[in-house]
Amino acid sequence: MQVLQMVARRLLALIPVLLLVSFGTFALVLAVPGNAAQTIAGGENASAKDIARVTKRLHLDDPLLSQYGRWLGHAAQLDFGDSLVNGESVAGQIADKTPITISIVAMAMLVALLIGATSGVIAGSRAGTASDKASVLVATLAVSIPSFVIAILLIRFFAIELRWVPAIGFTPFSESIGDWFRSVILPSLALGTIAAGALSRQLRSGLVESLSSDYVRTSWAIGGSARVAVGKHALRNAVVPSVAVLGIQVSGLLGSMVIIENIFSIRGIGTYLYEAVYLHDLPVIQGVVVWFVLVQLTINLLVDIALALLNPRLRVT
Repeated sequence: MQVLQMVARRLLALIPVLLLVSFGTFALVLAVPGNAAQTIAGGENASAKDIARVTKRLHLDDPLLSQYGRWLGHAAQLDFGDSLVNGESVAGQIADKTPITISIVAMAMLVALLIGATSGVIAGSRAGTASDKASVLVATLAVSIPSFVIAILLIRFFAIELRWVPAIGFTPFSESIGDWFRSVILPSLALGTIAAGALSRQLRSGLVESLSSDYVRTSWAIGGSARVAVGKHALRNAVVPSVAVLGIQVSGLLGSMVIIENIFSIRGIGTYLYEAVYLHDLPVIQGVVVWFVLVQLTINLLVDIALALLNPRLRVT
């Protein structure tokens, strides 16, 4: 019951957050230099008459609150309007591109879990040893190198020199599982490496602290095995803060997709947003920002639920 009440409170909190973020984005986009009407009318060579005609047709000369109110009324029905550049439905484009971005992020998180969790447990259970120091060094390097640098290095080595995987492009999962895997492995590694480093450091720190606690020492004193002490007692407590770190890393991965998708020429949500910002396409920018906020809030909600299930003391907040 407490978990359900917490979920209900979080869902109610979504409404003001979405309103504030959407209005802030709307105002900021209108304030930055650039004119969508000029772009649509022909760019730098467009005449003042053509720009005025496009502005009038798209209601871009209406007051800010009037434009936002019109957009909000349609957005409440999941209608984010049409692109000012190509006239395509923003909601339809987001729906088409979401599986691409989510599949890469999901694969990156799998990479982070496999590498980060494994190295974190090994390092934490062998604190002070050579393997622990090596793991900490590698994890520190992983979180220090930007994802786009890792992406370029991966392309250079695995795609250009070894030719094991394609350097650019994306193959849908429905077309070929093997080709899909080959198209997402490099961007997933570029994204997942940083998340793996952060997860490894957090899990290692939590495990070292848990292993030095009195109840774990008691477990060892009464003849408990290392597997029981680490797996049953210490790891359970160390996982709780690591789940929160994992949620933060997913948010970071979503933000990094704008750069990674452009590097690998993947037509996902990140590339869609990048092109919209460049062309000053307000409906697309607004729709994608709302998408990011909804995904982010959903991740936060799932993390809160996981933490509440792992630690009942957090259910009252």
